[in-house]
Amino acid sequence: MSADPLVVPAGTAAADAVAKAGLPTSGPKAVVVVRDAAGRLRDLDWQPELDTDVTPVAIDEPDGLNVLRHSTAHVLAQAVQDIFPEAKLGIGPPIQDGFYYDFDVPKPFQPEDLSKLEKRMQEIVKAGQSFRRREYKSLDEAKVELASEPYKLELVDLKGDVDANEVMEVGHGELTHYDNVDKDGKRVWGDLCRGPHLPTTRLIPAFKLMRSAAAYWRGSEKNPQLQRIYGTAWPSRDELKAYLNRLAEAERRDHRKLGTELDLFSFPDEIGSGLVVFHPKGGVIKREMEDYVRARHIEEGFQYVGSPHITKEGLFHTSGHLPYYKDTMFPPMELEGANYYLKAMNCPMHNLIYKARGRSYRELPLRFFEFGSVYRYEKSGVVHGLTRVRGLTQDDSHSYVTAEQAPDEIKHLLNFVRSLLDDFGLDDYYLELSTRDPKSDKFIGTDEQWAAATKVLEDVATDSGLDLVLDPGGAAFYGPKISVQAKDAIGRTWQMSTIQYDFNQPARFGLEYQAADGTRQEPVMIHSAKFGSIERFFGVLVEHYAGAFPAWLAPVQVVGIPIRDDHASYLSEFVAKLRAAGIRAEVDHGDDRMQKKIRTAQQQKIPFMAIAGDDDVAAGTVSFRYRDGSQRNGVPLDEAVAHVVEVVRSRVNTGPSAAAEPAAG
Repeated sequence: MSADPLVVPAGTAAADAVAKAGLPTSGPKAVVVVRDAAGRLRDLDWQPELDTDVTPVAIDEPDGLNVLRHSTAHVLAQAVQDIFPEAKLGIGPPIQDGFYYDFDVPKPFQPEDLSKLEKRMQEIVKAGQSFRRREYKSLDEAKVELASEPYKLELVDLKGDVDANEVMEVGHGELTHYDNVDKDGKRVWGDLCRGPHLPTTRLIPAFKLMRSAAAYWRGSEKNPQLQRIYGTAWPSRDELKAYLNRLAEAERRDHRKLGTELDLFSFPDEIGSGLVVFHPKGGVIKREMEDYVRARHIEEGFQYVGSPHITKEGLFHTSGHLPYYKDTMFPPMELEGANYYLKAMNCPMHNLIYKARGRSYRELPLRFFEFGSVYRYEKSGVVHGLTRVRGLTQDDSHSYVTAEQAPDEIKHLLNFVRSLLDDFGLDDYYLELSTRDPKSDKFIGTDEQWAAATKVLEDVATDSGLDLVLDPGGAAFYGPKISVQAKDAIGRTWQMSTIQYDFNQPARFGLEYQAADGTRQEPVMIHSAKFGSIERFFGVLVEHYAGAFPAWLAPVQVVGIPIRDDHASYLSEFVAKLRAAGIRAEVDHGDDRMQKKIRTAQQQKIPFMAIAGDDDVAAGTVSFRYRDGSQRNGVPLDEAVAHVVEVVRSRVNTGPSAAAEPAAG
């Protein structure tokens, strides 16, 4: 809901202004907080000293959802201390689609504990407790009240020196507490918190505790390990149900599970965490991806280059990476008196290729591309299947252009990216523009350089007609970037391709070109990765298609299934014709009965099943059973080969089906 502003008269509660305006105060559109002119969210019992313009915030808006979820986290914490009185409180922020709360307890929570906690939370919600804010008059007052909560005391001492996006307990230069008050006005529980909160627990209509896990206090391995409970909360039961259904569908599509079931890839312990090996079937898909993107880069004017996996330390000092990325790089290897690093990025080596000889303006744009294997020491807690690995292969490219050429080159790259995503069936996407945080010291370059680079990217992104979302502070240290955020088949968003404007590395490497007037000028460097990484893109494709890849990508495109063993040789001849036409086909010579072979092929998500029995052998035909269960009988062999070839070469991203084909004969 996007409500019109309203005025809260001095000395009256915001709730009165909301009620007077006739806005909903219950249900899935309830107004739960207001935003003042400074952008700060305020509780509905807030009373301004002067007449104040505010904007109502409904429970189904992003800020309203955060308030709902953080309030539910408080209810969880109250339930935990009711059932486990010895529990000490950590922090409990809202997160995407839910919330968590950390606790110091003698032993880990068990599944049955979560059931007990949910029941107690329901009782608290039904009790209709009010959330009441009060401000501590002094630091000492806060410390006295919180003497039994060591983690809260630590936050009191830190006060504003914390990440305000995660730590909801302190902020705004003040210390406040929220009490849960029952209908008789009695305080039944409370927590250090900056708020805001729902007016009452009765506005928590639907929640569920999801799981528990270990977590270090404030994310540092140097701190105590606490127990974290994750939960979710929604403005209605229907929305909670829909969310749980999405989770179930996401679990069904989990690429790690499907990777095993379809024999695509694995992560052997003997190799190490986050390091993948592709099996033959996965190798087929990976090769198709590589062949596609290599050919496309050449079509788009890129020259293929190659670089080693390790380099001397000094190269990453020159590029500026080492001071900023050292924590995510593998430790150095000392060889022949020098430190060598596994490369975490390819751009410094491409700069050396550019610098290997003199360059003229006539060569620009100069575009380099390689499949560059890079290695990043991701913490074990964030490594996740193919989507967060320690060894990855980027379809990494760098364009060297004049400043005047930069807008057209970025437009060219964005069009390249869009066509690639469309070709792989990821055709629902928007753009995100990551910019510099002016308060941070992790960026290099002048304000003027950043402003100019950001404007170039923003102008191209705006002209594209795609939705553009800002990501303040998310840029790389050397320049702003555009990332393409693609939605998969069930609506989840994945960061895919990136385009980055770099005015820093050319200067650090002393890159030059001779301009038309004979002067030496510095090029602009534009980084782009179309897949991002092959591993991540592969994982997203698995989940997008739920393992049922389009025919052109499927590891096995056709399987021949004989009704009896004596029909196998006939199908082998058919499969030989398919293979001669470049189709990945095989005959199932196993001992299983025909129906079991069909079930196996369906479980392996093979697009075409070619079945043959006595009638087919006599007529020179095959019968197609498609992955969707539809069937087309009596297709002459040459027509059958042509049909498969047409579907595969068309590169359509929908599965073949009898419904899309004319009847045989």
